[in-house]
Amino acid sequence: MILKLNTNKWLPLKLFIAITAAIPVFITAYELITTQKDSVIFLGNFHPLAGVFAIIYYALLMLTVFTFGIIWLIKQLKALMRLKHEKAQTELLHLKSQVNPHFFFNTLNNLYGLAGKDPAKAQNMILKLSDMMRYSIYEGQASYVPMVDEITYIKNYIALNKARYHKEIDVKLSADIDDNYPIMPLLLIILVENAFKHGVENLGSEAFVHIHLQTKQDRIHFSVLNNYDTLEATTKTGIGIKNLKRRLQLVYPDQHDLILKANNGIYKAQLIIKQ
Repeated sequence: MILKLNTNKWLPLKLFIAITAAIPVFITAYELITTQKDSVIFLGNFHPLAGVFAIIYYALLMLTVFTFGIIWLIKQLKALMRLKHEKAQTELLHLKSQVNPHFFFNTLNNLYGLAGKDPAKAQNMILKLSDMMRYSIYEGQASYVPMVDEITYIKNYIALNKARYHKEIDVKLSADIDDNYPIMPLLLIILVENAFKHGVENLGSEAFVHIHLQTKQDRIHFSVLNNYDTLEATTKTGIGIKNLKRRLQLVYPDQHDLILKANNGIYKAQLIIKQ
């Protein structure tokens, strides 16, 4: 990114410095011409006070130039930091917008089929989906939200998924939290989505997702444990995990630990955030 300077604003100062810097040259040339010598001492033919005045004047001039230089440098650094912050905020908003689009579309397709078979159940799902979409659009733009709102979002997500998959899923959610504990919105849901997408979705039966969340003093402990089909397993990191890692770097730099382990058909994701 290139910072453009307003050169017209600094033109008078540049002219003043250039003219002032040229004064000794003119004075020396004048002394050489009038004395007709091969060399002269600057201000040698002037009263000693003139030399003292010249030294003080140029010292003040250098101080002025130095001060203006510092002010200019500070302004450029502030502009650079502001641009960097705006870029980070734009990237963060973009990452937030990537959460859940496919889930919303898939749920709407299921609602279409369910509306004719079980209208009451369809209405309940529509309300939950509406709450989730409202949260994503409005609360998702905030820097932080109360932990209780994030938990409600996760509960709605779980309820809609259990209705969507048409199979028994062992889902357990335990939470020991301070309801007002602040957290970046739409953060924890990424690990829950990962468990359903790569675990529950590929298992025909006996799928489970166990979620635990705890807020304690200045830390958030969040873990998701799920089973998966080893034949469908892949070593590639999905876009959701890449999204999560980048968001953690932007909002909680050097304040988080993300541990992902897969072993014998069991996947465990653990996230610790230090406030």
